[in-house]
Amino acid sequence: MNPTLLGELIRVGPIEVRFRLEAAQTGGSLTMFEFLVPRGVRVPAPHSHEAFEETVYGLEGVNCWTVDGRKVEVGPGDVLFIRRGSVHQFVNLGTVDSRTLSVITPGLLGPDYFRELGEVVNGGGPPDLRQVMAVMQRHGLRPVPQTT
Repeated sequence: MNPTLLGELIRVGPIEVRFRLEAAQTGGSLTMFEFLVPRGVRVPAPHSHEAFEETVYGLEGVNCWTVDGRKVEVGPGDVLFIRRGSVHQFVNLGTVDSRTLSVITPGLLGPDYFRELGEVVNGGGPPDLRQVMAVMQRHGLRPVPQTT
């Protein structure tokens, strides 16, 4: 992969996001981004989205997704489709960093979401969870309270 062909690097805590296609390039049909998750990192807060689907394709490493309570490992070459309204989150439990491609259809989630989230998360100290939730909601993600 040639990094010069990828878009701007957006950091959200330890996670790196690069958009491959934005809504303006696809007539709003989809957005596509790659994200790198260091080993041992759990992201994001459990959430759903009512206005778009998400399809993830494993490139490197393995993320363990929980979708509507069901655990699914996504590694190189694996594909997971997440329907609108499905509650999901993931964690990299592996021994190496993971890299995943995500496709959002229609293209309603763009770089601004990750930039805004990065401003909250990267501000130093623990992030303000109310601000994180507000950013998520502004961009069409519905946070779901975690049960322990």
